[in-house]
Amino acid sequence: MLENLTAQPADKILALMAAYKADPRNEKVDLGVGVYKDASGNTPVMRAVKEAERRILADQSSKAYTGLAGDPAFGKAMRDLVLGDAVPSERIAAVATPGGTGAIRQSLELIRLAAPNATVWLSNPTWPNHPSILKYLGMKMAKYTYFDNATREVDFDGMLTDLRKVAEGDVVLLHGCCHNPTGANLTYDQMSQVIGILQEKRAVPLIDIAYQGFGDGLNDDAQITRLIARSFENCLIAASCSKNFGIYRERTGILMAVAKDADQQALTQQTLAFLNRQNYSFPPDHGARVVSTILTDPALRADWEAELEETRNGMLALRQQLADELKRLTNSDRFDFIAHHRGMFSRIGATPQQVEEMRDKHGIYMVGDSRINVAGLNAETVPVLARAIVAAGV
Repeated sequence: MLENLTAQPADKILALMAAYKADPRNEKVDLGVGVYKDASGNTPVMRAVKEAERRILADQSSKAYTGLAGDPAFGKAMRDLVLGDAVPSERIAAVATPGGTGAIRQSLELIRLAAPNATVWLSNPTWPNHPSILKYLGMKMAKYTYFDNATREVDFDGMLTDLRKVAEGDVVLLHGCCHNPTGANLTYDQMSQVIGILQEKRAVPLIDIAYQGFGDGLNDDAQITRLIARSFENCLIAASCSKNFGIYRERTGILMAVAKDADQQALTQQTLAFLNRQNYSFPPDHGARVVSTILTDPALRADWEAELEETRNGMLALRQQLADELKRLTNSDRFDFIAHHRGMFSRIGATPQQVEEMRDKHGIYMVGDSRINVAGLNAETVPVLARAIVAAGV
């Protein structure tokens, strides 16, 4: 049997990580992997997470299963965090998942059950796992224009033109905030125009929100997701806790489905539980319990929000420092977009050859499409990156 296997395509980011580790140079800079790092290059455990875990370990009396949908307290806490009061709770079905990736996978499984002929539309570019999972599942997909590599901003006219080609019943995947990999986001007014087209086409939105709190703040980062959710009878929302709670290895995510009414919600909830059972049975609980403990305790939540704000403001400061340094070196404002982008990532517009040159000559490791992880920088490495960008002729 096993002799019939063929090698699968290597994950480019994981391959980049391996190359970085093998590089003997001391002055190398890792801007590839999508993990938050502090100024010392560490991915710290947040203060509130440590305290929540201490309480859980002290009080927990059982490791029994929580249920196919996960702990109900986690589902409620995440509904409140992401959606607020945008949609009545009786319209929302939800299941805990192994990370945001698990939520995306389960959303696509649900689409395949409910609308097997639907085409799933993805922004060009998007997170590589989106098309990879769709291809593996054998589902139809298409791309809509999103990023202008010349201006390094959203190509909004091109986006609207492509979305007018969406057919009734198709699914359109949208990033809730902090677009990965570009860092370029739609404004609230632009999203309102997108919603108008999708309503006219009777399409269904699928929102991937993995970086809430990393862009303009917890509440502001949720506004577009909330606008979409209250504008449609049906939409799907895949949310991750990996970044904003810093619990990457705990694999904590949630899939929420907004239904038309309570009857449709009940059927959807049953179906989501069925899908969990088929794929991994009961979802992991530790990370979810950490999240619900923090979100339901006023003191822990306040401390978590304060540390999250420190993280967000630190990334904004690095963005501004890099934009300022590039302006100083080039006497040009063509890199100001870096300060305007939000979240961990920016696509800087370098060619694959320029990316390779920066890696070979300067030890700067970034993904081949020139996506940089801003959180991989610190005050000392920003000038190193800026000099490499200028030397490569970006």
